[in-house]
Amino acid sequence: MNSFEFVRPATVAEAVAAASAPGAAYHAAGTNLLDLMKGGVARPTRLVDVNRLPGLDRIEHAPDGGVRVGALVRNADLAHDPAFSRRFPAVAEALLSGASAQLRNAATVGGNLLQRTRCAYFYDLASACNKREPGAGCDARGGENRLHAVLGWSGSCIATHPSDFCVPLAALGATVEIESKAGRRDVPLLDFHRLPGAAPERETVLEPGDLVVAVRLPAEAARFAAHARYLKVRERTSYAFAVVSAAAALRMEAGRIAEARIALGGVALKPWRAHDAEAALAGAQPDAASFRRAAEAALTGAEPSGGNAFKIELARRIVARALAMAAGGTPERVPALPASPFAPAPGASVHV
Repeated sequence: MNSFEFVRPATVAEAVAAASAPGAAYHAAGTNLLDLMKGGVARPTRLVDVNRLPGLDRIEHAPDGGVRVGALVRNADLAHDPAFSRRFPAVAEALLSGASAQLRNAATVGGNLLQRTRCAYFYDLASACNKREPGAGCDARGGENRLHAVLGWSGSCIATHPSDFCVPLAALGATVEIESKAGRRDVPLLDFHRLPGAAPERETVLEPGDLVVAVRLPAEAARFAAHARYLKVRERTSYAFAVVSAAAALRMEAGRIAEARIALGGVALKPWRAHDAEAALAGAQPDAASFRRAAEAALTGAEPSGGNAFKIELARRIVARALAMAAGGTPERVPALPASPFAPAPGASVHV
């Protein structure tokens, strides 16, 4: 690990100014950043500690049913907030399916949005990686790539985004609040992360010094609370990133699907909103045939990036199953193994 300067600003404006310098990085919990620094993947010359910035650790529930979540709110605190978990149960389930309890107690909402890919070639300094070193090449293309992208990938990068939290946020139309030297701006979560294209080192729309200060969910997202689930397939049930995941939320009227929201994780370098699948379900019966048609639409354009063709069919099945689970209704209690297809029994009481 290289030597670095440690700065602890007192205000958001001071933090933005300090982090605008070349080589600077923000530090909150550091659950991803410190690993990258210890491995030599990230080598910031200045760490800007934002943990003591005022006002960023609040969950603010709006009278209309929406919510604003400060960037320093811990994942565990958000998942266990009673009002939040009732209004946005799929988000709470996704949070509880990620990492260990110890990490959830430390990791922040803002950091979750900004975590880096878990591609092994990105972490291995001996491997070529365009994300780590632009122009170096992508050893994942000809390497072990069964867990890599099947949507939105390019010849420069086939990595995937690791977040669980971001998947239901994408489905429910979340917005990211960003503070910069020019002032505050809002960016839809769907536009916040970038696909790799020819510049995979640019992972988000953030510019130097930009600070994520909050995430907002609109009031309309709460209309899906009665029929919303997150489903995640992983190589081991605990403490693993998704091979494929899906968030499914339905608004039912008179026994039919009035509106659907669907997003996938583990398939691209950003959470993947399935607009065509949502449109296919409008007015449909909540049955297996409808869900299969929606699942086919959700994977339109999917192509293997290596030895991962199986992920396309797996993703179709996960979408269909997540929709069937959502149609069955949000459980009063999160399953004992949140988001796992092997855990139908109720467990934690965070929705009660």
